[in-house]
Amino acid sequence: MKKILTLSATAAALLMTSALAFADTVTVVTSFPRDLTDPFKTAFEAANPGTTLEVVSRNTNAAVSHLKETQSANSVDLMWASAPDAFEVLKADGLLAKVDIDSKGIPDAIGGYPINDADGYYYGFAASGYGIMYNTRYAKANDLPPAKEWDDLKRAEYSGHVAMSAPSRSGTTHLTVETLLQGEGWDKGWATWKWIAGNMNTVTERSFGVPDAVNSGATGFGIVIDFFGLASKASGFPVELVYPSVTAIVPANIAVIKNAPNEEGAVKFIEFLLSPKGQQILLNPAIMRLPVNPAAYENTPEGFPNPFSKDFAPGAIEFDVDTSGERYNLVNSLFDVLITYRLEDLREAVSAIHKAEAAHEKNGNDKAAALIAEARKLIEAMPITAEQASDPAFANVFTTSRAKAETKVVGRQAEVEQGWDSFAVENYRKARELAEQAAAL
Repeated sequence: MKKILTLSATAAALLMTSALAFADTVTVVTSFPRDLTDPFKTAFEAANPGTTLEVVSRNTNAAVSHLKETQSANSVDLMWASAPDAFEVLKADGLLAKVDIDSKGIPDAIGGYPINDADGYYYGFAASGYGIMYNTRYAKANDLPPAKEWDDLKRAEYSGHVAMSAPSRSGTTHLTVETLLQGEGWDKGWATWKWIAGNMNTVTERSFGVPDAVNSGATGFGIVIDFFGLASKASGFPVELVYPSVTAIVPANIAVIKNAPNEEGAVKFIEFLLSPKGQQILLNPAIMRLPVNPAAYENTPEGFPNPFSKDFAPGAIEFDVDTSGERYNLVNSLFDVLITYRLEDLREAVSAIHKAEAAHEKNGNDKAAALIAEARKLIEAMPITAEQASDPAFANVFTTSRAKAETKVVGRQAEVEQGWDSFAVENYRKARELAEQAAAL
């Protein structure tokens, strides 16, 4: 009997220990690399003995899909990522919990953009801008001037020297794409992306693949969220970061998931992120994010950008997160169909146009000029208008995001995308042929 009682007591103790261990674990799904998450994990666990921060790495779109698929048996406490429109998607789907957070010292807005969700469903912990990162040694070796504006990357001299990631695989890249669409307008913005893409040597699957390529000199210029460039420079790589005139300053966010297993621990982690200690961790050379607490800038390195200063990105647009959220999957699908999966076709057409323009730069051949102008129109043409993209009935057709390479699109979305693909293939083919005719004159 004593032996049975002892075993029962031991089993109870083990169950209690297991329950406590679960209760003291905070699980966060995030798109951030370990260079960012590890310092926060170490500091948070040190400040809260007995608590474990479990970090699950997924890109933003994959994280959103995962939370949707597992909402009936949710095991995640927090979503931690840069893209505010992804949080709007989660909020609209009822997947976020409304919580009260102590955010003393943090203002309501940064660069005219609200730091926190007005309804209390997600909170900003760092600010982000979007720009061009370049390798100074690479640029010098290839006799390329620094690209300071998006239009610079459209020029023929940058052909084969540019990289970016796919917005369907990276929430931060989606924001960069949307920033141009909002800042330049639908048609001009897409034209800019297609001309830049015509100079790309790659579209990477993960956002940090771009800074890695620029750091190593595998490519010269990368389209990135600012902290990639800032962290690389602070770590000693020969790189610089430029904010083009058309950029946006938006917060990176964190939110508690609805029915979180450890909501109390999740709130505690958010408050740690927003505390003076947490904000200072953002200035770690491997992280270099822009804090949302103005007091944190008193100790920043010389030349470190301050989004609260008047001279920081004076041309930054007022990013419309509602518009971005409403057409989130549609924009990602359109980019993939027109650019990611037709990159070779697009590059050949753009290259042919550049060659034709170079051949007839000085001779004033009117027929060649007309052919080149027609080829340019074909590159810039879009299969849908801004009004169609803003129509909820149409935008809601795009329910599948290619967060994974093997993801298959079906139904009405597949039908629409097939039409777009045929449109792109034919336009790029015609544009290349017209440019070749012009060059031959």
